[in-house]
Amino acid sequence: MAKRKKKKRAYTYIKLFFALTIVAALAWYFTSLIFKPNFVHYPAFGIDIPVNYKVHGIDVSKHQKNISWEDVKQMNVNNIKISFAFIKATEGYGNVDEQFRRNWLFAKKQAIARGAYHFFIAPKSGKLQAQNFIETVQLQKGDLPPVLDIEQAYGAPIAVLQQHVADWLNAVEKEYGIKPIIYTNVDFYNRYLSGKFDDYPLWVAHYLVKDKPRIQRSWIFWQHNESGHVNGIGPYVDFNVFKGDSAAFELLKIK
Repeated sequence: MAKRKKKKRAYTYIKLFFALTIVAALAWYFTSLIFKPNFVHYPAFGIDIPVNYKVHGIDVSKHQKNISWEDVKQMNVNNIKISFAFIKATEGYGNVDEQFRRNWLFAKKQAIARGAYHFFIAPKSGKLQAQNFIETVQLQKGDLPPVLDIEQAYGAPIAVLQQHVADWLNAVEKEYGIKPIIYTNVDFYNRYLSGKFDDYPLWVAHYLVKDKPRIQRSWIFWQHNESGHVNGIGPYVDFNVFKGDSAAFELLKIK
């Protein structure tokens, strides 16, 4: 009789163990469905990608050298692909990026949504810098709005910097009939631009955060990494996401 009780007790423990194992497995499975990780590492891109965003893109300049845009277009890893590219066009008064015209043409040929940006020299006239951009960039239907890239003050007083920025934005908006996007990092925006340009669309750079950039105001693009890899591009490249779905992204384009 004692042996039978021991066997019955052991059998009960085994059933309990398997039941708890199944419950734990189911709990893990359903939790993983509900609480998906914000970032997933993709060896092909060489970085962690924020998978909670649907529209991914890059920004490039002469530093990426000769780009094979066909290879960029064809790269697709678990439905993560390059849907847009911001391309450096101009800098200061008379500088045109040496790769701009080539990048601008071939991104279009590969049906990658393209946008052009101007690298701003804060102490210099915003109007003259805007003229450099306008003379260089011909925007077309389906292109993204023009971008002002401002990252450094170069010793300019805040009031002067803000006036020059406003002059550039006003001139470019008047020329193309669309509100430009401001690109900068969180710290620079908070120190130099906050409160003056909050009604402009923002493309913000903020690395080493795992869900969204740490900035109080709204934004539409987030540059989350500067060390990504894309087929067809030799050097490292900046990675970005659009805050919205593909339908919202289409609405952003020039009509």
